[in-house]
Amino acid sequence: MGFKQSAHEVAVYRQGNRCNVLLVDVYVDDLIITDVEEQKVDVLKVQMKKAFDMSDLGLLYFYLNIKVRQDTTGIALHQTHYAKRILELSGMIGCNLTHTPMEEKLKLSWESMVEEVDPTHYRRLIGSLRYLIHTQPDIAFVVRYMSRFIERLTIEHLQAVKRILSYVAGTLNYGLHCGRAPNTAQFVGYCDSDPADDVDTSKSTTETMYFLGDCLVSW
Repeated sequence: MGFKQSAHEVAVYRQGNRCNVLLVDVYVDDLIITDVEEQKVDVLKVQMKKAFDMSDLGLLYFYLNIKVRQDTTGIALHQTHYAKRILELSGMIGCNLTHTPMEEKLKLSWESMVEEVDPTHYRRLIGSLRYLIHTQPDIAFVVRYMSRFIERLTIEHLQAVKRILSYVAGTLNYGLHCGRAPNTAQFVGYCDSDPADDVDTSKSTTETMYFLGDCLVSW
């Protein structure tokens, strides 16, 4: 049908030029179709139904554990139900809440001498939290920081993860809101770094954030 696979995201296919482009995102047998012209979307649906047995679920409202709300102000993305499931998995329902996901200036090490913990449970929690980052960039740094220690896990590492979960419990309704960017919206990036902050390797940590207008689009 004239689609080309994105060179940057293998699940995304595009048809048309930059000013008039039809985008399709594919995950197994689920598709998201978007275009500024609704008629082009309808034509594609007809073509797809001729080739495959498909169901049209209408306006996107839920996709891969991400809830989508669309209105005149823009698009809001939430993972409230998914976050609750993580808390259930960890036994943290009803826990005391924290206002930050990480202790200030927290420094952990692979060489910790305290008692080790079950690595399977820890890795499951970290994997779940990494998926929650899709709509909660406020936990991105600490979750990826804790991902460094999945090879050897101690009570210190588990306590730090519980701190993240206590924060998630108090931010269940947090998410991303992408407003309608004007045609003049600028693409702006920010970065920060902590030189040689890793106590084990002396490697540095760098963070980046990119906005299209007021919308955070990559971090």
